[in-house]
Amino acid sequence: MAMVTAKLSSPATARLAPVRSAQPARRASLVRVRASGGSYADELVSTAKTVASPGRGILAIDESSATCGKRLASIGLDNTEVNRQAYRQLLLTTAGLGEYISGAILFEETLYQSTTDGKTFVDVLKDQNIMPGIKVDKGLVPLPGSNNESWCQGLDGLASRCAEYYKQGARFAKWRTVVSIPCGPTALAVKEAAWGLARYAAIAQDNGLVPIVEPEILLDGDHGIERTLEVAEKVWSEVFFYLAENNVLFEGILLKPSMVTPGAEHKEKASPEAIAKNTLTMLRRRVPPAVPGIMFLSGGQSELEATMNLNAMNQSANPWHVSFSYARALQNSVLKTWEGQPENIEAAQKALLVRAKANSLAQLGSYTGEGESDEAKKGMFQKGYTY
Repeated sequence: MAMVTAKLSSPATARLAPVRSAQPARRASLVRVRASGGSYADELVSTAKTVASPGRGILAIDESSATCGKRLASIGLDNTEVNRQAYRQLLLTTAGLGEYISGAILFEETLYQSTTDGKTFVDVLKDQNIMPGIKVDKGLVPLPGSNNESWCQGLDGLASRCAEYYKQGARFAKWRTVVSIPCGPTALAVKEAAWGLARYAAIAQDNGLVPIVEPEILLDGDHGIERTLEVAEKVWSEVFFYLAENNVLFEGILLKPSMVTPGAEHKEKASPEAIAKNTLTMLRRRVPPAVPGIMFLSGGQSELEATMNLNAMNQSANPWHVSFSYARALQNSVLKTWEGQPENIEAAQKALLVRAKANSLAQLGSYTGEGESDEAKKGMFQKGYTY
Protein backbone atom coordinates (compact mmCIF):
# COMPACT_ATOMS: atom_id res chain seq x y z
CA MET A 1 0.00 0.00 0.00
CA ALA A 2 1.39 3.30 -0.95
CA MET A 3 2.10 5.62 1.89
CA VAL A 4 0.54 9.07 1.75
CA THR A 5 2.50 11.72 3.52
CA ALA A 6 0.97 14.99 4.58
CA LYS A 7 2.98 18.15 4.42
CA LEU A 8 2.53 20.00 7.68
CA SER A 9 2.06 23.73 7.55
CA SER A 10 4.05 25.96 9.81
CA PRO A 11 2.04 27.83 12.48
CA ALA A 12 2.38 31.01 10.47
CA THR A 13 1.19 29.30 7.30
CA ALA A 14 -1.70 27.71 9.13
CA ARG A 15 -2.87 31.08 10.38
CA LEU A 16 -2.80 32.52 6.89
CA ALA A 17 -4.39 29.61 5.07
CA PRO A 18 -8.09 30.03 4.30
CA VAL A 19 -10.43 27.64 6.05
CA ARG A 20 -13.04 26.08 3.78
CA SER A 21 -16.18 24.42 4.99
CA ALA A 22 -18.76 22.30 3.28
CA GLN A 23 -21.39 24.14 5.36
CA PRO A 24 -22.76 27.45 4.04
CA ALA A 25 -21.38 30.48 5.85
CA ARG A 26 -23.61 31.76 8.62
CA ARG A 27 -24.43 35.38 9.13
CA ALA A 28 -23.55 36.80 12.49
CA SER A 29 -26.63 36.74 14.70
CA LEU A 30 -28.00 40.08 15.85
CA VAL A 31 -28.91 40.57 19.46
CA ARG A 32 -32.42 41.95 19.83
CA VAL A 33 -32.29 45.07 21.98
CA ARG A 34 -35.36 47.00 23.05
CA ALA A 35 -35.60 50.64 22.10
CA SER A 36 -34.95 53.24 24.76
CA GLY A 37 -37.95 54.31 26.76
CA GLY A 38 -39.05 50.90 27.97
CA SER A 39 -42.22 51.28 30.00
CA TYR A 40 -42.34 54.97 29.07
CA ALA A 41 -42.59 54.33 25.30
CA ASP A 42 -46.29 55.12 24.92
CA GLU A 43 -45.98 58.21 27.10
CA LEU A 44 -42.97 59.44 25.14
CA VAL A 45 -44.86 59.16 21.86
CA SER A 46 -47.87 60.96 23.36
CA THR A 47 -45.73 63.75 24.81
CA ALA A 48 -43.91 64.30 21.52
CA LYS A 49 -47.20 64.49 19.62
CA THR A 50 -48.61 66.97 22.13
CA VAL A 51 -45.61 69.28 21.77
CA ALA A 52 -45.79 68.89 17.98
CA SER A 53 -49.44 69.93 17.78
CA PRO A 54 -50.83 72.13 14.96
CA GLY A 55 -50.29 75.85 15.33
CA ARG A 56 -48.10 75.55 18.42
CA GLY A 57 -44.40 75.55 19.22
CA ILE A 58 -41.92 75.88 22.09
CA LEU A 59 -40.99 78.87 24.23
CA ALA A 60 -37.33 78.41 25.22
CA ILE A 61 -36.54 80.14 28.51
CA ASP A 62 -33.78 77.78 29.59
CA GLU A 63 -31.01 80.38 29.69
CA SER A 64 -28.50 79.78 32.45
CA SER A 65 -28.44 82.25 35.33
CA ALA A 66 -25.43 83.97 33.74
CA THR A 67 -27.12 84.30 30.33
CA CYS A 68 -30.39 85.43 31.88
CA GLY A 69 -28.32 88.02 33.73
CA LYS A 70 -27.11 89.42 30.40
CA ARG A 71 -30.70 89.77 29.23
CA LEU A 72 -31.67 91.53 32.45
CA ALA A 73 -28.62 93.79 32.26
CA SER A 74 -29.78 94.96 28.81
CA ILE A 75 -32.75 96.65 30.55
CA GLY A 76 -30.79 97.82 33.59
CA LEU A 77 -31.70 95.07 36.09
CA ASP A 78 -29.35 93.24 38.43
CA ASN A 79 -28.89 89.50 38.01
CA THR A 80 -30.68 88.32 41.14
CA GLU A 81 -32.95 85.32 41.68
CA VAL A 82 -35.81 87.71 42.48
CA ASN A 83 -35.43 89.47 39.13
CA ARG A 84 -35.04 86.21 37.21
CA GLN A 85 -38.16 84.85 38.90
CA ALA A 86 -40.10 88.04 38.11
CA TYR A 87 -39.20 87.87 34.43
CA ARG A 88 -40.07 84.19 34.12
CA GLN A 89 -43.35 84.77 35.95
CA LEU A 90 -44.19 87.50 33.43
CA LEU A 91 -43.65 85.05 30.58
CA LEU A 92 -45.29 81.94 32.00
CA THR A 93 -48.40 83.59 33.45
CA THR A 94 -49.36 85.25 30.15
CA ALA A 95 -53.07 84.51 29.68
CA GLY A 96 -53.82 82.66 26.45
CA LEU A 97 -50.22 81.56 25.88
CA GLY A 98 -51.23 77.91 25.58
CA GLU A 99 -53.11 78.66 22.37
CA TYR A 100 -49.78 79.17 20.60
CA ILE A 101 -47.22 77.46 22.85
CA SER A 102 -47.19 73.69 23.45
CA GLY A 103 -44.00 73.41 25.50
CA ALA A 104 -41.67 75.58 27.58
CA ILE A 105 -38.02 74.68 28.14
CA LEU A 106 -36.96 75.69 31.64
CA PHE A 107 -33.65 76.10 33.42
CA GLU A 108 -33.31 73.94 36.56
CA GLU A 109 -33.85 76.95 38.81
CA THR A 110 -37.17 77.72 37.09
CA LEU A 111 -38.43 74.13 37.29
CA TYR A 112 -38.42 74.41 41.09
CA GLN A 113 -39.64 78.02 41.33
CA SER A 114 -43.15 79.32 42.02
CA THR A 115 -45.08 82.51 41.35
CA THR A 116 -45.27 85.16 44.03
CA ASP A 117 -48.68 83.67 44.86
CA GLY A 118 -47.07 80.30 45.62
CA LYS A 119 -48.15 78.36 42.53
CA THR A 120 -45.37 76.31 40.96
CA PHE A 121 -44.38 77.27 37.45
CA VAL A 122 -44.94 73.62 36.48
CA ASP A 123 -48.60 73.91 37.52
CA VAL A 124 -48.92 77.27 35.78
CA LEU A 125 -47.83 75.60 32.55
CA LYS A 126 -50.01 72.53 32.98
CA ASP A 127 -53.09 74.73 33.50
CA GLN A 128 -52.49 76.12 30.00
CA ASN A 129 -51.86 72.69 28.47
CA ILE A 130 -48.18 73.57 28.03
CA MET A 131 -45.69 70.75 28.57
CA PRO A 132 -42.86 71.61 30.99
CA GLY A 133 -39.39 70.84 29.64
CA ILE A 134 -35.92 71.05 31.14
CA LYS A 135 -32.39 71.86 29.96
CA VAL A 136 -30.19 68.94 31.08
CA ASP A 137 -26.75 69.58 29.58
CA LYS A 138 -23.97 71.22 31.59
CA GLY A 139 -22.67 73.54 28.91
CA LEU A 140 -19.86 73.68 26.37
CA VAL A 141 -16.16 73.27 27.05
CA PRO A 142 -13.13 73.19 24.70
CA LEU A 143 -12.69 69.91 22.80
CA PRO A 144 -9.05 68.70 23.07
CA GLY A 145 -7.53 67.69 19.74
CA SER A 146 -9.91 69.84 17.71
CA ASN A 147 -9.63 73.11 15.81
CA ASN A 148 -10.76 75.37 18.70
CA GLU A 149 -14.10 73.55 18.80
CA SER A 150 -16.36 72.57 21.69
CA TRP A 151 -18.06 69.57 23.18
CA CYS A 152 -21.06 69.43 25.50
CA GLN A 153 -20.69 67.99 28.97
CA GLY A 154 -23.32 66.56 31.29
CA LEU A 155 -23.61 62.80 30.76
CA ASP A 156 -22.27 62.04 34.24
CA GLY A 157 -25.22 61.77 36.60
CA LEU A 158 -27.70 62.46 33.79
CA ALA A 159 -29.93 59.46 34.55
CA SER A 160 -30.52 60.49 38.16
CA ARG A 161 -31.09 64.13 37.18
CA CYS A 162 -33.65 63.11 34.55
CA ALA A 163 -35.46 60.92 37.08
CA GLU A 164 -35.68 63.85 39.51
CA TYR A 165 -36.85 66.25 36.79
CA TYR A 166 -39.57 63.78 35.81
CA LYS A 167 -40.77 63.65 39.43
CA GLN A 168 -40.87 67.44 39.47
CA GLY A 169 -43.17 67.45 36.42
CA ALA A 170 -40.87 67.83 33.41
CA ARG A 171 -41.85 65.71 30.42
CA PHE A 172 -39.23 66.61 27.84
CA ALA A 173 -35.58 67.60 27.87
CA LYS A 174 -33.09 69.61 25.86
CA TRP A 175 -29.38 69.10 25.21
CA ARG A 176 -27.58 71.68 23.07
CA THR A 177 -24.26 71.16 21.40
CA VAL A 178 -22.75 73.28 18.63
CA VAL A 179 -20.88 72.87 15.36
CA SER A 180 -18.76 75.69 13.93
CA ILE A 181 -18.25 75.94 10.17
CA PRO A 182 -15.35 78.46 10.35
CA CYS A 183 -13.52 75.96 12.58
CA GLY A 184 -13.96 73.12 10.08
CA PRO A 185 -15.91 71.43 11.40
CA THR A 186 -13.50 68.59 12.15
CA ALA A 187 -14.62 64.96 12.00
CA LEU A 188 -13.80 64.70 15.70
CA ALA A 189 -16.14 67.56 16.63
CA VAL A 190 -19.00 66.21 14.52
CA LYS A 191 -18.64 62.70 15.94
CA GLU A 192 -18.43 63.97 19.52
CA ALA A 193 -21.54 66.11 19.02
CA ALA A 194 -23.50 63.22 17.50
CA TRP A 195 -22.42 60.63 20.07
CA GLY A 196 -23.15 62.92 23.03
CA LEU A 197 -26.62 63.72 21.69
CA ALA A 198 -27.38 60.03 21.15
CA ARG A 199 -26.28 58.97 24.65
CA TYR A 200 -28.30 61.81 26.18
CA ALA A 201 -31.37 60.89 24.12
CA ALA A 202 -31.26 57.25 25.22
CA ILE A 203 -30.82 58.19 28.89
CA ALA A 204 -33.62 60.78 28.77
CA GLN A 205 -36.06 58.32 27.20
CA ASP A 206 -35.17 55.69 29.76
CA ASN A 207 -36.32 58.14 32.43
CA GLY A 208 -39.55 59.27 30.79
CA LEU A 209 -38.37 62.49 29.11
CA VAL A 210 -38.75 63.18 25.39
CA PRO A 211 -35.30 64.34 24.24
CA ILE A 212 -34.96 67.40 22.04
CA VAL A 213 -31.92 66.72 19.86
CA GLU A 214 -30.09 69.98 19.11
CA PRO A 215 -26.80 70.13 17.20
CA GLU A 216 -26.77 73.87 16.51
CA ILE A 217 -24.78 74.84 13.43
CA LEU A 218 -23.65 78.32 14.37
CA LEU A 219 -24.37 81.31 12.12
CA ASP A 220 -20.78 82.54 12.49
CA GLY A 221 -18.85 82.79 9.22
CA ASP A 222 -18.90 84.24 5.71
CA HIS A 223 -19.71 80.98 3.91
CA GLY A 224 -22.55 80.54 1.43
CA ILE A 225 -25.74 78.59 1.92
CA GLU A 226 -24.37 75.64 -0.07
CA ARG A 227 -21.62 75.12 2.51
CA THR A 228 -24.16 75.21 5.34
CA LEU A 229 -26.25 72.58 3.54
CA GLU A 230 -23.20 70.35 3.12
CA VAL A 231 -22.26 70.57 6.80
CA ALA A 232 -25.85 70.14 8.00
CA GLU A 233 -26.25 66.96 5.98
CA LYS A 234 -23.03 65.57 7.42
CA VAL A 235 -23.98 66.44 11.00
CA TRP A 236 -27.49 65.00 10.85
CA SER A 237 -26.22 61.87 9.10
CA GLU A 238 -23.89 61.25 12.06
CA VAL A 239 -26.58 62.12 14.59
CA PHE A 240 -29.09 59.61 13.24
CA PHE A 241 -26.45 56.93 12.88
CA TYR A 242 -25.65 57.16 16.58
CA LEU A 243 -29.28 57.59 17.61
CA ALA A 244 -29.94 54.25 15.95
CA GLU A 245 -26.82 52.71 17.52
CA ASN A 246 -28.20 53.72 20.91
CA ASN A 247 -31.65 52.25 20.18
CA VAL A 248 -33.40 55.59 20.56
CA LEU A 249 -37.14 55.53 19.83
CA PHE A 250 -37.53 57.93 16.90
CA GLU A 251 -41.26 58.41 17.52
CA GLY A 252 -40.38 59.71 20.97
CA ILE A 253 -37.90 62.47 20.08
CA LEU A 254 -38.06 66.03 18.78
CA LEU A 255 -35.40 67.82 16.76
CA LYS A 256 -34.17 71.38 17.18
CA PRO A 257 -32.07 72.10 14.08
CA SER A 258 -30.63 75.30 12.73
CA MET A 259 -32.16 76.57 9.54
CA VAL A 260 -29.89 76.24 6.51
CA THR A 261 -28.80 79.82 5.93
CA PRO A 262 -25.65 81.56 4.70
CA GLY A 263 -23.12 82.57 7.34
CA ALA A 264 -24.06 85.79 9.12
CA GLU A 265 -21.12 87.59 7.48
CA HIS A 266 -21.82 86.35 3.95
CA LYS A 267 -22.05 89.15 1.41
CA GLU A 268 -25.56 88.20 0.31
CA LYS A 269 -28.61 87.39 2.42
CA ALA A 270 -30.84 84.53 1.34
CA SER A 271 -34.58 84.89 0.83
CA PRO A 272 -37.05 82.96 3.00
CA GLU A 273 -37.82 80.83 -0.05
CA ALA A 274 -34.16 79.90 -0.57
CA ILE A 275 -33.72 79.11 3.13
CA ALA A 276 -36.86 76.98 3.12
CA LYS A 277 -35.76 75.10 -0.01
CA ASN A 278 -32.30 74.26 1.34
CA THR A 279 -33.51 73.44 4.84
CA LEU A 280 -36.27 71.11 3.66
CA THR A 281 -33.86 69.47 1.21
CA MET A 282 -31.54 68.66 4.11
CA LEU A 283 -34.35 67.37 6.31
CA ARG A 284 -35.84 65.14 3.62
CA ARG A 285 -32.43 63.61 2.95
CA ARG A 286 -31.60 62.95 6.59
CA VAL A 287 -34.64 62.84 8.91
CA PRO A 288 -36.93 59.77 9.02
CA PRO A 289 -40.68 60.51 8.83
CA ALA A 290 -41.08 58.62 12.13
CA VAL A 291 -39.80 61.74 13.91
CA PRO A 292 -42.92 63.70 14.95
CA GLY A 293 -41.60 67.25 15.17
CA ILE A 294 -38.95 69.65 13.86
CA MET A 295 -38.75 72.61 16.26
CA PHE A 296 -36.35 75.15 14.73
CA LEU A 297 -34.02 77.36 16.73
CA SER A 298 -33.72 81.01 15.72
CA GLY A 299 -29.98 81.25 16.32
CA GLY A 300 -29.62 85.04 16.24
CA GLN A 301 -32.02 85.79 13.40
CA SER A 302 -34.30 88.76 13.92
CA GLU A 303 -37.79 88.05 15.22
CA LEU A 304 -39.19 88.78 11.77
CA GLU A 305 -36.64 86.65 9.89
CA ALA A 306 -37.26 83.63 12.11
CA THR A 307 -41.01 83.89 11.56
CA MET A 308 -40.80 84.53 7.79
CA ASN A 309 -38.44 81.59 7.27
CA LEU A 310 -40.65 79.24 9.26
CA ASN A 311 -43.68 80.35 7.28
CA ALA A 312 -41.87 79.65 3.99
CA MET A 313 -41.18 76.08 5.13
CA ASN A 314 -44.87 75.46 5.75
CA GLN A 315 -46.13 76.40 2.31
CA SER A 316 -46.34 72.73 1.36
CA ALA A 317 -47.01 69.52 3.25
CA ASN A 318 -44.12 68.04 5.24
CA PRO A 319 -43.76 64.55 6.74
CA TRP A 320 -43.13 66.11 10.17
CA HIS A 321 -44.64 68.95 12.21
CA VAL A 322 -42.40 71.90 11.28
CA SER A 323 -42.47 74.51 14.02
CA PHE A 324 -40.39 76.66 16.37
CA SER A 325 -38.44 76.52 19.61
CA TYR A 326 -37.41 80.15 19.96
CA ALA A 327 -35.76 82.04 22.80
CA ARG A 328 -34.56 85.47 21.67
CA ALA A 329 -36.98 85.50 18.70
CA LEU A 330 -39.89 85.34 21.16
CA GLN A 331 -38.43 87.34 24.04
CA ASN A 332 -36.59 90.32 22.56
CA SER A 333 -39.61 92.60 22.19
CA VAL A 334 -40.97 91.40 25.53
CA LEU A 335 -37.87 92.43 27.47
CA LYS A 336 -37.70 95.85 25.87
CA THR A 337 -41.37 96.46 26.54
CA TRP A 338 -41.16 95.35 30.18
CA GLU A 339 -38.01 97.29 31.18
CA GLY A 340 -38.31 95.77 34.64
CA GLN A 341 -41.29 97.97 35.52
CA PRO A 342 -44.41 96.39 37.14
CA GLU A 343 -46.68 98.80 35.25
CA ASN A 344 -45.36 97.40 31.93
CA ILE A 345 -46.14 93.74 32.64
CA GLU A 346 -49.46 93.72 30.77
CA ALA A 347 -47.94 95.39 27.71
CA ALA A 348 -44.98 93.00 27.78
CA GLN A 349 -47.31 89.99 27.92
CA LYS A 350 -49.22 91.37 24.94
CA ALA A 351 -45.90 91.64 23.09
CA LEU A 352 -45.23 87.97 23.85
CA LEU A 353 -48.65 86.99 22.51
CA VAL A 354 -48.00 88.98 19.33
CA ARG A 355 -44.80 87.04 18.65
CA ALA A 356 -46.28 83.70 19.71
CA LYS A 357 -49.31 84.20 17.47
CA ALA A 358 -47.12 85.25 14.52
CA ASN A 359 -45.10 82.04 14.82
CA SER A 360 -48.27 79.99 15.30
CA LEU A 361 -49.52 81.37 11.99
CA ALA A 362 -46.12 80.61 10.43
CA GLN A 363 -46.39 77.00 11.60
CA LEU A 364 -49.72 76.85 9.75
CA GLY A 365 -48.23 78.58 6.69
CA SER A 366 -50.57 81.58 7.11
CA TYR A 367 -48.26 84.36 8.30
CA THR A 368 -48.26 87.55 6.20
CA GLY A 369 -45.82 89.82 8.03
CA GLU A 370 -48.25 92.73 8.08
CA GLY A 371 -48.00 95.22 10.92
CA GLU A 372 -44.61 94.09 12.24
CA SER A 373 -42.70 96.62 14.35
CA ASP A 374 -39.25 97.96 13.54
CA GLU A 375 -37.97 96.20 16.68
CA ALA A 376 -39.00 92.82 15.25
CA LYS A 377 -36.85 93.49 12.19
CA LYS A 378 -33.61 94.03 14.12
CA GLY A 379 -31.07 91.22 13.85
CA MET A 380 -29.80 89.59 17.05
CA PHE A 381 -26.69 87.80 15.78
CA GLN A 382 -23.66 88.14 18.05
CA LYS A 383 -20.33 86.83 16.80
CA GLY A 384 -18.98 84.19 19.16
CA TYR A 385 -22.22 84.21 21.16
CA THR A 386 -22.11 82.02 24.27
CA TYR A 387 -25.27 80.56 25.73
